[in-house]
Amino acid sequence: MKKCFKIIGIFLTMFILTDIVTSLLSSSKAAEGVNNVVYKSSEIENGISVKRNRYDDYIKKYENIEQPDDEIVIEAREFKRAEPEVEIIENYEGMSGSSVLTKDEGFIEWTFNVERPGLYNVKVVYYPIEGKGTDIEREVWINGELPFFEAKYITFGRIWKDAENITQDSRGNDIRPRQIESPGWVETFIKGYTSYYQEPYKFYFKEGENTIRFVSVKEPMIIRSIIITQAEEIPTYEQVKEIYKEKGYVESRGQFIKIQGEKASYKSDPTLYPIYDRSSPLTEPYHSSKIRLNTIGGYRWSLLGQWIAWEFEVPETGLYKIAIKSRQNIAHGLFTTRSLLIDGKVPFKEVENIKFNYGNDWEMKELQNEKGEPFLFYLEKGKHEIRLEVALGDLAEILRIAENSVYQLNAAYRRMLMILGASPDPYRDYQLEREVPDAIEILKQQSEVMKYLSQRLQDYTGQRGSYIALLDRLAYQLEDLAKHPETIPTRWSDFKTNIGALGTWILSVKEQPLEIDYIIIASPDQEMPRAEANFIEKLVHEVRAFAATFYEDYSSIGEVYGDAITVWTHSGRDQAQILKQMIDDTFTPKTGIRVNLKVVPAGVLLPATVAGRGPDIAMQVGIEEPINYAIRGAVVNLVEFADFEEVSKRFHPSALTPYQFNGGVYALPETQDFPMLFYRIDILEELGINPPQTWDDFYRILPEIQKNNMEVGIPTQPTGLPTYAMFLYQMGGTIYDEEGKSCRLDEEIAIEAFRKWVLLYVNYKLPLEYDFANRFRTGEMPIGIANYQLYNQLAVFAPEIRGLWAFIPVPGTVKSDGTIDRSVAASGLGCMMMKTCKNKEAAWEFMKWWTSAEIQERFGREMESLLGTAARYGTANLEAMSRLPWTTNDYKNLSTQWEWVKGIPQIPGAYFTPRHVDNAFRKVVYQGEDIRETLLDYVRVINDEIAKKRKEFGLE
Repeated sequence: MKKCFKIIGIFLTMFILTDIVTSLLSSSKAAEGVNNVVYKSSEIENGISVKRNRYDDYIKKYENIEQPDDEIVIEAREFKRAEPEVEIIENYEGMSGSSVLTKDEGFIEWTFNVERPGLYNVKVVYYPIEGKGTDIEREVWINGELPFFEAKYITFGRIWKDAENITQDSRGNDIRPRQIESPGWVETFIKGYTSYYQEPYKFYFKEGENTIRFVSVKEPMIIRSIIITQAEEIPTYEQVKEIYKEKGYVESRGQFIKIQGEKASYKSDPTLYPIYDRSSPLTEPYHSSKIRLNTIGGYRWSLLGQWIAWEFEVPETGLYKIAIKSRQNIAHGLFTTRSLLIDGKVPFKEVENIKFNYGNDWEMKELQNEKGEPFLFYLEKGKHEIRLEVALGDLAEILRIAENSVYQLNAAYRRMLMILGASPDPYRDYQLEREVPDAIEILKQQSEVMKYLSQRLQDYTGQRGSYIALLDRLAYQLEDLAKHPETIPTRWSDFKTNIGALGTWILSVKEQPLEIDYIIIASPDQEMPRAEANFIEKLVHEVRAFAATFYEDYSSIGEVYGDAITVWTHSGRDQAQILKQMIDDTFTPKTGIRVNLKVVPAGVLLPATVAGRGPDIAMQVGIEEPINYAIRGAVVNLVEFADFEEVSKRFHPSALTPYQFNGGVYALPETQDFPMLFYRIDILEELGINPPQTWDDFYRILPEIQKNNMEVGIPTQPTGLPTYAMFLYQMGGTIYDEEGKSCRLDEEIAIEAFRKWVLLYVNYKLPLEYDFANRFRTGEMPIGIANYQLYNQLAVFAPEIRGLWAFIPVPGTVKSDGTIDRSVAASGLGCMMMKTCKNKEAAWEFMKWWTSAEIQERFGREMESLLGTAARYGTANLEAMSRLPWTTNDYKNLSTQWEWVKGIPQIPGAYFTPRHVDNAFRKVVYQGEDIRETLLDYVRVINDEIAKKRKEFGLE
């Protein structure tokens, strides 16, 4: 008996030791996974994968390395390799010698020799040739490697200006000038505008032969030369004053130059157009009720690297002081910062980071030292340029650390998620300190980081506010979770929420908005005007503004005519103003047809039409509306127009499907949206899996994802019909018969598609409701299907995972010939002509103009210029889509998926289909009902409604 107990004891000891060793090994591997997450480069298809090391890590590696003052000039035409072939251009736009035109895909590589190894800056002389209107983007590879993560996102800016002076419409409101490119040769250092570094990047070059490669991500550019050198050090004001004394510079007398902010000469972004302010009667120019474009900037001028430049004339040589009438009333509790450049250079260190305090009122910001003594700037007689550029100052380091913290905390969250799952049992001890000690250590480290950031931010702002409160709360939570890991399951939701809040905090803090009324350059003896109105001036202003609300028409946009077609839009006022401006400067001059454009709520169209007071054309209508109006005889059949067939070729056939019925077409597509497969590159690499190409691939990787307590998102909300249609179309089925008389979801192929869809949630337990953007951001849902317009949200909403995600066509069904059917259902908006329209030919001309490639492209670019990447326009025009500023790789993926897009037909009674498909889905998933019988029951209900509606409207 004793011998048996002894043997059992030996086995138990061996088991425990094996378990401990296994745990230690897995913890070691886990720690390695958290700290060395990899991402895929632009050449991932060739098997290249680069570790995600930051610029901070890279520069620390070479912190003791020499920075030689040598200068190496690389002539662009002396490249070693280029794919595809590049074009050599001689003496382009005033630049003598040979330049190289590089396209929006491929790469170009140069070889050069370095005598003294060390850290160097890289300067590029380039010309932003016409492209799709966004910043040029390149990856920079040194000696065959991407030196650091941020080198994937090197941007080269464009130059923009107002196309015309500010004019007024017939109602006395200023009209915003169009923004056009004003390209010219630019000489710039490679900087990290997207990664919170104000100084140019430094790159290590070894002794002897080196290579530098530019990999095109988007937009073409012409390169004249690349210069390996050192950026000049900016002197202090005291050093500059000594130069003034040595050269005998004297103060100017009696000079007062006022530069109106809205009259900027050049700008870095088309979003930086003139805006209006009616909050103060001292804003120049002013009107109590009319729109006066009298300022520039605001929340649109908030991103690192954005700049606005003004040209001005100096009447006499001498020393001048500078003041800026400005307002920063958005970033509460923070400064915003600008760098001042005169004729392309920062004159001295003290104006490299000018701080503008938060306040509701306008402020006259005089540039001066801590003693209140104005800084003096030497200006020679003649033309000069003053530029203000968004900078971050001390916030740059704070944001860099915070963004890295989000990345680390998300990594820790995913490690614990693999143990806990999305909804951990609060009564179970998961022994996280043993299972994932690396994650617990991250919590402890990041708690100290949060404390450090809190103190840094308090020192920077001089106060404690809501921005600091979040850091303090997170620091306490992380510290407590690290001390008591057994409490993590009960606080899991709060932990996840606070990580998301930190990401949002970064977005808020990095924004540096500033609005400018005017800039003054004056002699030191001149007095500055007051910036804010007194009580009497404010009172008179408010009374006048209130009185104007009784007679001003705020629903109409721009010019209002008596003899014109009326167009209603449901879009925002900014979008409507773009459209109205395009109408007035392009459509009306070309056709002579006048247009009255109105912004109305979406629900107004139906009652207005019934009352006989509707528009001639309704824009931005949903896909279900045109046929509903058509069967009631309320809209025009566009097939009646002789050139309809030619116009219809602008769109993918699927875009017209929802608007077709009984041989007629009752709307033209404006936008089209369709699903893509979004996936996290970094997480899938950690798991050692590839994004699925087929549904068989999908079923193979699903257990691996779920085994690690992560989830996959396939949407069922707001309705599951598009997802069901994806399976149905890929299997060769249809929703309705060809004549739209009945629903065909009772056919065998439809039942099998329904079974395939439903079993994802019954057998594989896919989530039914979820916030994909948030869960994708944290990595909780590393793969999912969503409409491609989600790209817009992720590009702005989740900057910390830039480069760590991508989208590709959805998984497909393998057909008998071996091809993959990737069919998906589309959604979108259209515009329709109402039957009450008196001048149908004029209305048709407008609809043709509006849906043309040129106008859709311009509207898309103007929208993005107005609101940034978040407003990337999903046009239905195929040619216009190809011209919008997608990266080459993203557009290829979109084009591939678009080939498989199919529309969902709209017929009388079609509103019953999504409703009862959802009912059938819920009955099977929630109540466990039989798949076949449940779907057949609801198909009978759908067909009864279709028959009822056809009878109601006198159809066969």
